[in-house]
Parts: sequence; C-alpha cells; structure tokens
Amino acid sequence: MSLSLPADPPGARSLTDVVPELVRSLSGDPHWFAPARSAVLVLVDGLGRGNLTARAGHARFLTSRMAKKDAARTVFPATTATALTSLLTGVDAGIHGIVGYRARIPGTLQAPNQLRGWETDGLDPLTWQRATPMLEREAAAGRPCFVVSKGVYAGTGFTRAIQRGATFVAAGTPAERLETARGLAEAHAGALVYAYVPELDTIGHARGWESDAWTAGLEDVDAALRVMHDRAASDVGVVVTADHGMVDVPAHRHVLMGASDALLDEVDLVAGEPRLLQLSVADGAAERVAARWREAESHRSWVFTRGEAVAAGLFGARVDAEVLPRIGDVLVAARSAVAYYDDRLADKKAQRMIGQHGSLTDQERIVPLIGLGAFARP
Repeated sequence: MSLSLPADPPGARSLTDVVPELVRSLSGDPHWFAPARSAVLVLVDGLGRGNLTARAGHARFLTSRMAKKDAARTVFPATTATALTSLLTGVDAGIHGIVGYRARIPGTLQAPNQLRGWETDGLDPLTWQRATPMLEREAAAGRPCFVVSKGVYAGTGFTRAIQRGATFVAAGTPAERLETARGLAEAHAGALVYAYVPELDTIGHARGWESDAWTAGLEDVDAALRVMHDRAASDVGVVVTADHGMVDVPAHRHVLMGASDALLDEVDLVAGEPRLLQLSVADGAAERVAARWREAESHRSWVFTRGEAVAAGLFGARVDAEVLPRIGDVLVAARSAVAYYDDRLADKKAQRMIGQHGSLTDQERIVPLIGLGAFARP
C-alpha cells in the first residue's frame, strides 16, 4: 500500500532537542535560545498548543508570550513515557527504547506500563531505558542539576530511568514548584533545573480538557508562570513546553473489541494505548491483520505495520535491534476522536478516561515552546 502519514514541516523544532539546546545556551553557544546563566525547563504535562490556544482567554499571560513559531513537535507515540524519556535523554525512542505507554517485553506476552511497570513488572531503570539521561551526563561534568516535582515521584523507577544524576527537590503545588525551581536556578550558577507540572494532564484524563476543571487548572498554571517570569533574575532563562496535547473522547466514541471481534483474529497481545494500539500478532500474520484493520478502520485511523513505521522514521532515524521487537507488529493510530479498547479485559477503569493522546494528530503532537525570563522574546 502507499502509506500516507502526517509529516513534520522542514525546520520544525523537536521536543527531543530542547534539553541539548538549553545546554548550548548555558555554554554560550545557543541556536534557539539566548545565552543564560542558569535555565529552568517547565514541563506542563498535557498542555498541547491547540489546547492552550483554544483557552487563550484563560491563559492570557502564556498566550501573550507565545508567537507563531513558539512550538515544537513531540515524539511518536505522543505519550508521556516516550516524550519525557526523549526530552530528558535527547534521543529518539528507537534508541532509548520506551516506545509507548504499554510496550511488549520481547519474547513474552507481557506489556508493562512504562510509567509504573518499573515497580510492578520488574523493569530495570538502568537497562530497560537504554540511553544516558542528560541530567546525569551534565551533573557528571560538574553542572548543578535539579528536578523539582511532586514528592510522590521521588525514587520511582521512572524517575531513576530518566532523571538520575539530578538532585530531586519535592514541592507541593504548581506555584510552589515553580518558585522552588526559580530559586534553585538563581542560587546555582550554570544550573539546569527541570520542573514538572502534571496537574492539567490528571484533570484532562478524568474530566476532559474541555471541562471547567481543566480550564481552572490552566488559570492556576498561567498565574504561577506569570509570577515566575516577573520574579526571575534577568540572567535566568525559562522554557515552558509539554509532552503532548489532548483530545477528548466521550464514551460513545469508544470502539470496544470483544472476544468474537474479527479485528482481534491472529492478535496475540494488545499494547500501546487507546489512541495508538500496538498489536503483536501471530508469526507471518502482520499483513493480514493490517489489511483487516484497514478495511474496517481506515476511515478514522491510520493503520501501518512496524516495518512501515520504522521506514517512515516515526520512532526516529534509527531503531536499534534491541528496541525493534518492543514495537507492535501492527499499529493503529486514531485520526478522528475515537479510542480503541480491548473489552475482554475485566478491568474497565481505563474506559472512564475522557482526555486522551498518543496518536499523530496535530492536536496531540504540537506543543508550546515559550521562552520566559532571559529567554523571553524582545
């Protein structure tokens, strides 16, 4: 078949390149950002550029600071585990190996959660994630590196996998985290500070990004970022970005696959997430399974094989041999506002989720890249 997938425009900035560019700024050789004495990277989980623009009246500070070019493309799949790993290692999923929300352990029918499976499924943070975290590399070279996040994330497997090497500092509210990050950047010359704000993503999953609760959360984040910008020393640069955007998918838009569903014929394992299925199939069945899915779902989803995904560069220009079998044999990326669920599972908790992400749409993949403090536009 002729595979037609959305393509990033030439010159589009990649989320994967943000931390290397911050290091260049701190080293006096910037491309994207102005030189800075110290830098803070604020990651607002789930704040897609489309989501932000649609609620511009509730985020007047951020949108007033966001020019048309202030955007980046997140990774594929557009999901937190993959995006944060690429952000904090500076390499694509084909190298670091975190290829989705749930990814197959090669040679098994297990697909652990890549955010929490370190504790529940025995994933080794030092080997399953295959790249050296940039915070570890920079700290080893003598740079002060800090992570400011919710205390619940201290010492988790995912934190160790992508943030080791940095000093972890716990803080409660988004405002407290941003104030703490600013203080660290000002107190430590040359510091690289990563501040994580997950609240909007949590609200979006539970209530939807179009909910009043999400809008109220955005207002809180916007206000905290305004204070941070106003108080920041003139030589401290701040970058605000996100790991993905969000699409609301109400229950009536769910596609439920039952035990007798022909779409599951020859499928051994359903991994990935509801807007980006990664299907592991019986030996030699990939083309047949892909053909069935295309016939049934191509009007609302992109369907492609692992080989096609790799050839299209979706997991990066290089996919290492060790990473390749973690990727599904057949991938189904939702194009319209639908989500796919394996209804054979007894646990239906995931089906209560409203805000979703993972696929190739602009709503999910384009994120803001806004400079504040020393990085603010003139």
